[in-house]
Amino acid sequence: MTPEDKKRAAAEAAVDYVKVDTVIGVGTGSTVNHFIDLLAAKMGDRISAAVSSSEASSARLLALGIPVVDLNEAGQLDLYVDGADESNERLELIKGGGGALTREKIVAAASREFICIADDSKLVATLGEFPLPVEVIPMARELVANELRAIGGTPRLRADFITDNGNQILDVHGLQIDDALALETRINQLAGVVCVGLFAHRPADLLILGSDDGIKTLQRQAAPQLHPTTQ
Repeated sequence: MTPEDKKRAAAEAAVDYVKVDTVIGVGTGSTVNHFIDLLAAKMGDRISAAVSSSEASSARLLALGIPVVDLNEAGQLDLYVDGADESNERLELIKGGGGALTREKIVAAASREFICIADDSKLVATLGEFPLPVEVIPMARELVANELRAIGGTPRLRADFITDNGNQILDVHGLQIDDALALETRINQLAGVVCVGLFAHRPADLLILGSDDGIKTLQRQAAPQLHPTTQ
């Protein structure tokens, strides 16, 4: 299977967890694009609405006939489905390759259950080979970059990119993240940081991976047991 085939397979498996007549949280990225397309094709108007983590996903949902609502209007969500750039076996994630990390973290925090979908190359022993995105207020970019160097990373400004929130992203190379919880806390406390793309305080509850051998799932030990729904 190609990487795109694996992404599509994971996305298709995630649709089975979506309940009818619910408001669903939807993330951002190439794997989520497959999920949006399949969600529209399989469930259509049986989805009440979606809360989206990016302008790009909102446009795709609306184009396929799925209403998009504001999180302030929707309140707590039953389910959030999103991709990841990396995951470890504890289902701690690096996210933000598409630049939507802040809104993704907000929607994840507002959701009872978080399903992550990816191809099997995204599962790693130690987080950090994928550069860690950090969204920063523009005036604090160099201040934050200096602090990130002190942590041991090599921050690089993501060129010609502005987030949906009007900020910049530093991609931090060279990290080996053994304690994702501690690093997420440390970076979040830096003045000028809007959000760091570590999802350790709110990891995924279920990881669905597309592989050459079919679908593989990993359940976070402390998470509620997730089971496909009967439509």
